[in-house]
Amino acid sequence: MKHSMLLAGLMLPLLSAVRPQTTPPPAPYFQIRVIDAQTGRGVPLVTLRTTNELACVTDSNGIVAFNEPGLMRQKVFFTVTSDGYDFPADHFGYHGAALTPLAGGHAVLTLTRRNIAERICRLTGEGIYSDSLLTGASVPLRSPALSGHVMGQDTAFAVMYRGRMLWLWGDTARPSYPLGNFRTTGAVASLPAGHTGADAGLDYRYFTDADGDPKAMCPTTQPGPIWISGLTTAGKTADAPLFAYYARMESLDKKHEHGWVRWDDVQNQFRFVKTLPLDEPWRFLEGHPIRQSENGVDYLMGGFTYPVVRVRNDPKALLDTAQYEAYTCLTPKGDIVRDAAGHALYRWQKEAPPITPQREAELVRQGKLKLDEAHFLPLDAQGSPALGHGGSVTWNPWRRKWLLIATQQDGKPSSLGEIVYAEADDPCGPWRRAIKIMTHEKYTFYNPVHHPFLDQAGGRVIYFEGTYTAEFSGNPHPTPRYNYNQILYRLNLDDPRLKSARTPEH
Repeated sequence: MKHSMLLAGLMLPLLSAVRPQTTPPPAPYFQIRVIDAQTGRGVPLVTLRTTNELACVTDSNGIVAFNEPGLMRQKVFFTVTSDGYDFPADHFGYHGAALTPLAGGHAVLTLTRRNIAERICRLTGEGIYSDSLLTGASVPLRSPALSGHVMGQDTAFAVMYRGRMLWLWGDTARPSYPLGNFRTTGAVASLPAGHTGADAGLDYRYFTDADGDPKAMCPTTQPGPIWISGLTTAGKTADAPLFAYYARMESLDKKHEHGWVRWDDVQNQFRFVKTLPLDEPWRFLEGHPIRQSENGVDYLMGGFTYPVVRVRNDPKALLDTAQYEAYTCLTPKGDIVRDAAGHALYRWQKEAPPITPQREAELVRQGKLKLDEAHFLPLDAQGSPALGHGGSVTWNPWRRKWLLIATQQDGKPSSLGEIVYAEADDPCGPWRRAIKIMTHEKYTFYNPVHHPFLDQAGGRVIYFEGTYTAEFSGNPHPTPRYNYNQILYRLNLDDPRLKSARTPEH
């Protein structure tokens, strides 16, 4: 046996030397790249559909790798569709193009963008650059196919914490089984090598367990998924602790438990530090908290859409429900408080819960509140209130205004898929005008959030993300790979189409 192995080893170089030299076969895929006419960038989330309903969706480079054995080397018509983008129609009204797929070949299709916001890339999930890899195109991410065993992720929260970008998400799907991590997922993010902005997405280094699956950031043996919100540092020192409001859920709208968790820098996860009474409806911070000073006092402000709850910027105050104030024009009994001139009086107080856009809209319908008295009902292009349902409010140094990025409740064509932009001089408004910056056809895009630490050009260019999902849309056909994942958008605040959202200068 030893002699046979030795002989085989001696023959290997000889066999290699006499092997015929051949040209590597061409790549089996035909590359179709779809670009934005305005920027020349590839457009993610574009569907190319053949006449027999074979659907291909572009990756984050705007690329489709096409190799259908029965359709190569012949003319194939591809219908081209993408929410908020248009492809020109032919003389029969079909929006698409006929291409001849050849192995190793390529073609470019150009879309006109109707969305004011530009779709940049998918941030999470499997196969972010799958078609680029298949066709040999360059990719910016260290893990362009799969990172942290993450297939899908719900609702993102992010903060600059002690010199690094810390990202957290809700329910997370994994490849090995339909059930994944329901105890919050976390990662540290960095910009891809060679990039000075988020134009190519983000490299995530997920906190994982021994199996490589997402590690629970809020570990517990108790039943029910844990959703976090209100991610914020509390205090004004460089080493201020990081907190998040948590809710352990029994169902979509019923809690088992809620309270506060604090980040553990050693374990890289949260630990439970404060449980709140289940009948406590509002004395905590939700959404994406901001900071503001009033009369020399620094506050943390939060809320699902608008920052209508506040507490002093101090760890002890954050955990003390007695320290919280709510912004409203109502009494605890629901009556409108008016000043001497008869105008609705919005103020910070501790007894009544915070007002919401939905409550304001109800009061307007009842004739108890005038529309121009409302603080959180900005009017859309049709002159109707744009009802915010989840979003973020941030200060922008370029506009020197507070900016709102929010999902519009009961918008059209998608009831939770339309995203609006608005400006105000104060985070509590009044917010007067809103403009739609992106749209979806029967698809949901909820909990959008603007990340100021990703801004470019002094805040002139901003980035925001949101959860793209078929949930609540009635759409029975979730988009492969993209569904239940985070998509990043870019918005140039100098775009003239945003003019109608401007507030008068003082």
